[in-house]
Amino acid sequence: MVLINELLTDKEYLLADGAMGTQILSSGLPAGDAPERWNLENPEKITQIHQSYLDSGSDIILTNTFGGNRLRLQLHDLDQRVEEVNRSAVTNARRAIRQIERPILIAGSMGPTGELIQPLGSLTFEEAVDAFAEQSAALAEGGADILWLETLSDLTEVKAGITGIRKVTNLPIAVTMSYDTAGRTMMGVTATEAATTLTDLGVAAIGANCGANLPDTELAVSEIANTCKEIPVISKANAGIPVWKGAELVFDGTPEVLAAHALRVREAGASIIGCCCGSTSSHIELIAKVLSGSVPPPDINFIEPDNRTAKTKTTKPIRQRRRRNQ
Repeated sequence: MVLINELLTDKEYLLADGAMGTQILSSGLPAGDAPERWNLENPEKITQIHQSYLDSGSDIILTNTFGGNRLRLQLHDLDQRVEEVNRSAVTNARRAIRQIERPILIAGSMGPTGELIQPLGSLTFEEAVDAFAEQSAALAEGGADILWLETLSDLTEVKAGITGIRKVTNLPIAVTMSYDTAGRTMMGVTATEAATTLTDLGVAAIGANCGANLPDTELAVSEIANTCKEIPVISKANAGIPVWKGAELVFDGTPEVLAAHALRVREAGASIIGCCCGSTSSHIELIAKVLSGSVPPPDINFIEPDNRTAKTKTTKPIRQRRRRNQ
């Protein structure tokens, strides 16, 4: 089993992968259908997407299971195939690393249930725990190295996820929340609050993913890094925001924009860096080159994340950071 701490012993930072869902949509998944269905019906394409990120330099790849819990899968009549969907996703990912000689970590992606937990909604805490336990058991049995709770906004749901995972496996857990509302999650959680809570819960890595804009993600990463002194910090932002170009909806974050962003979050303390919605292997490839110093950093201006009305600032080359003891 590959572990984050082991990989970070030899490297100052790790590259995660880019988007899965938007890649599947661009490959022909019908709008409204479950990306997880392709684990069963089009596994070669899922493996190909994983392979493209590995070829671009990713050290961590996330399985195609973001909506792989029974509550999400029941919307697509797949709730009776939770184990099959999740186990096959790990198989598809592991198939992609067969020819890779360097260590690769397979993270079992686990997104939100899609329901609000009581008292805000009708879902009970125990029902959420059971859904997460069922999915995590399948991912663990399939051979995932770590379980990766992502794009969450509610700490109660995070706790349900961790509780469910711990009912069935002792695999390490990474958690990323989405910050997109004035530096808070949709449910009002600050990055500092999340970092403090998750540190106490003993997770292996903490961070931010998705989000409505890069400044909010950068600010969240900085706050998390300042709170979690010894825990790896994750940044996996969207490739900008979706905009219409004619009849096509595309994300406006180019590889250059995301590479400049990667420099900023690396300097802020992130040691695991990838991309989320709208990104491709081209984004990861340029991030890998820029972070390694093999190509110059993009000359792109950003608004300071801690002062949204401040003057723009040109991204500067990253300063060498001392390796953390992890």
